[in-house]
Amino acid sequence: MLEIKNLSFDVVEDNNEKDILKNVSLTFENGKLYVITGPNGSGKSTLVKIIMGIKKASAGKILFNGKDITNEEIFKRANMGISYAFQQPVTFKGLKVKDLLNIASNKTNDFNTLCNFLSTVGLCAKDYINRPLDDKLSGGELKRIELAMVLARKSKVNIFDEPEAGIDLWSFDNLTKIFKGLKDSLNIVVSHQTKILEIADVVILLKDGKVEKIGKYEEIKPYIEPATCSKLRGVNG
Repeated sequence: MLEIKNLSFDVVEDNNEKDILKNVSLTFENGKLYVITGPNGSGKSTLVKIIMGIKKASAGKILFNGKDITNEEIFKRANMGISYAFQQPVTFKGLKVKDLLNIASNKTNDFNTLCNFLSTVGLCAKDYINRPLDDKLSGGELKRIELAMVLARKSKVNIFDEPEAGIDLWSFDNLTKIFKGLKDSLNIVVSHQTKILEIADVVILLKDGKVEKIGKYEEIKPYIEPATCSKLRGVNG
């Protein structure tokens, strides 16, 4: 279980303090898929980055299975079983795809295992396991490899920041199948996409740095539609 208590995040812009998150409290239960949505600037990415430790909260606490991790560094949170998939995946010079997957799973995997990880995200192992993780890979390829890395890690908590970005040529149905298959972990996704919102156990709507609504997609939908561009509501609108 992951608990966020009275979390706030402030920044200073032009000598003025700006509230990005305002006293946010949430509870995330194991085995569920949570989708955080809301208009641009509502604090979605900031919230998940604070959970991972990429950003530090101005106030409040984060508890993971009862342990206060508010001030823990990123690597310690990772060692506890919290994973984060970036909106824009990073490259790793000197590493090949198979190296990254082996590091993620903390063991040397055979070809069949690597094939399972990569085929799940729509990549052929023969074509990719020996590919260097460099700028010759497209953004979509890097995104899929990062998703495969998350699968290899088998983390307790998986955080995905707009995972649909860069994979427009890959079926959203396959992406949602990945989320549906992560039954043994707690999964938090930042997304605007209808197909992802529809499969969520819980949708969290943020607005102006506050929790506006929490519930099933059908309950939250009337509050989402006016604030969401039609291009972001799913492949088929």
